[in-house]
Amino acid sequence: MAAARVSNTGYTRAVAKVMVSLPDDLLKAVDIEADRRGTTRSGLLRELAEETLRLRSIERAERIAQIDEMGSPVTGHGGGVAEIVKANRPEH
Repeated sequence: MAAARVSNTGYTRAVAKVMVSLPDDLLKAVDIEADRRGTTRSGLLRELAEETLRLRSIERAERIAQIDEMGSPVTGHGGGVAEIVKANRPEH
């Protein structure tokens, strides 16, 4: 069995490296914001992704709670749930 590789990235868990294509002006804005925050490009992109996904999860949970409060009868898996969701889907 091979020994675990030691890295100087500072990560304490396994991370994947990915390639992302960005327009030059967006990349410059990312670099400026990363510098302003005192972090790296990767660090900023990770923070932004985590925050976006966290907010999306919160919005979904809030929307589910709103639909639940409507009191529509829903029984079991199915039970007209798709129709309720479609009828109450935000327009954006």
